[in-house]
Amino acid sequence: METNKPKASVSFFLVMMLLSISSCSAFNITKLLEKEDDFSTFNQHLSDTKLADQINKRSTITVLAVDNSAIGGLGDDSVVKAIMSVHVILDYYDKEKLTKLAKNNKSATLTTLYQTSGLAKNEQGFVRIATDDDGITFGSASKGSQMNSKLVKSVTSQPYNISVLQVSSIIEVPNINADPSPEKAPAPKSRKAKPPSPASSDDSADSPSDDTADSPTDDPDMDDNAPSPAKHHTPPKPKDVDSDSPSSSPAPGPAAGDGAGKSDARANAAEMGVGVVALGLVSVLVAFF
Repeated sequence: METNKPKASVSFFLVMMLLSISSCSAFNITKLLEKEDDFSTFNQHLSDTKLADQINKRSTITVLAVDNSAIGGLGDDSVVKAIMSVHVILDYYDKEKLTKLAKNNKSATLTTLYQTSGLAKNEQGFVRIATDDDGITFGSASKGSQMNSKLVKSVTSQPYNISVLQVSSIIEVPNINADPSPEKAPAPKSRKAKPPSPASSDDSADSPSDDTADSPTDDPDMDDNAPSPAKHHTPPKPKDVDSDSPSSSPAPGPAAGDGAGKSDARANAAEMGVGVVALGLVSVLVAFF
């Protein structure tokens, strides 16, 4: 008997492992919905977006399915995946459990598969449920959304692993988008130099402004008759010296004139001195003899 105890323990361990493995893959959402023709479009969206694989990996899940007549167009692939993942609740809720939850709490907030994507903003990854006279209603927990989808019926369930519930319409989530990449900043506009207008280019190149052309400069040291630097004029040529004109003949310098006068005066004084000496000698000789 004692030798059988180890075998019994091993067998029990293997059975538990098989049960745990089977529970992890206890359902296939694609095959469950294939039995319902009314949900073929919804089922196709789950397969195309690979959400079916994520659902099948869960041990407890609730799918809020929409039939073909109410699903409509959902947009591009990224938006379709985001919207579809909002209809997958990360827990098991059948119709009875939801009814009890809504009555006891008046309203409740449930976590969806979209919350695990990391793309949800402003409570987009949560769904609210509430109860009223018409039954149980669903809506996004995001601010500004409405309770627009109603519980219709239970499609199928495997307690307590998966529950598929039909809702009347797609749960509307404001501004939902699965693409979190930031918008590209617009490239800075290059500033192109404005080409000068024909009038301004000609005026600026050939003629100065009215102020510089018509009025003299304010600097007293500047020559009023000096040509404007803006005008393309050649500098004035020096006037030719006319040798015959009295105004053009050079006046004798004061140094040259003074030297010539002094030399003439000295010569005259010498001649007079010689004459005086000669007369004096003559007078002496006459008086002596």
